[in-house]
Amino acid sequence: MSGDILVINTGSSSLKYAVFSRRPDGPVRRESGQVDGIGTTHPQAADHGAALELAVDRLRAGDANWAPAAVGHRVVHGGTRFTAPIILDAKRRAELEALAPLDPLHLPANLRGIDAAARAFPDAKQIACFDTAFHRGHPWVADTYALPRELHDAGVRRYGFHGLSYESIVGSLRRIAPDLAAGRVVVAHLGNGASACAIRDGNSIESTMGFSVLDGLPMGTRCGQIDPGVLLYLLREKRMTVEQLEDLLYKKSGLLGLSGLSSDMRDLLASDRPEAKQAVDYFVYRVTAAIAMLAGCLGGVDGVVLTGGIGEHAAAVRERIVRGLAWLGVGFDADSAVRALVIPTDEEGVIARHVAALVNGA
Repeated sequence: MSGDILVINTGSSSLKYAVFSRRPDGPVRRESGQVDGIGTTHPQAADHGAALELAVDRLRAGDANWAPAAVGHRVVHGGTRFTAPIILDAKRRAELEALAPLDPLHLPANLRGIDAAARAFPDAKQIACFDTAFHRGHPWVADTYALPRELHDAGVRRYGFHGLSYESIVGSLRRIAPDLAAGRVVVAHLGNGASACAIRDGNSIESTMGFSVLDGLPMGTRCGQIDPGVLLYLLREKRMTVEQLEDLLYKKSGLLGLSGLSSDMRDLLASDRPEAKQAVDYFVYRVTAAIAMLAGCLGGVDGVVLTGGIGEHAAAVRERIVRGLAWLGVGFDADSAVRALVIPTDEEGVIARHVAALVNGA
């Protein structure tokens, strides 16, 4: 067995992986890859087990006996209990499975990735790192819905997600802009999944995502913020089943639903169809409004960071967002009152550092 760390980021239809070498000054990425289309009509692998087998074949191309010392997993939901990375055993895996109703889109896939890795590398430590953990220090008012308190006590509360991405951005700010890292920053993780987070002195104060990954900003195929009365109307008047409603909200809404064309921002920006333009307009409008709202939660803002696939690569979109925040003093110029930055996120690097710390007994 090598001393390497394997990081697995399992999505509903994809599996990303990265190998890190352990060094005294921290893990260093050595290689990475991705298996797409799991369970779709054009799959690279039929299921997550087969996807990991394909990844293992690639990783063992030069050494048939290669195995990592530990495998770190991105787990989207940790509920109220899991507030830090954990070494998985049968008991904790069962506790994670009990959380599946909180995130039916991601958590079952996360568990399939964990099980497949345990079969492939039975001697390696399996370590779960949680997207919700970064937000667990929220003020009570930020985590609570105005529902009867017994529902809050039963777990119906705001959790926040994309925490590993936000943790990555905080780490980058501490290196490249320590003044901002110690101040008030709004970070927008904009991709197929999208959210924004208000951060003060490196700590999450508020997030646009709440109980589920459906809330907040519009996404590739997810609706974002919606009046609960709409859901009651669809159930009662349109006679939708729970399954149909779930499919609508998770898979047929967002940029795809608005445009009728694509969930991919690149396709929408390249299209001359009016519906595509409207979908982009809606996305920009909602992101701009959310950043302004989060600035209010912080009592002002010192910096805005854009990250994720859209935030990092769709220049036309991020420029419109920043332009819409000019009244707050936001700009890309160094002398702007509120500095706007584009910083790549590295969730796998964050996971690797957590895994190294646990393996080393920290």
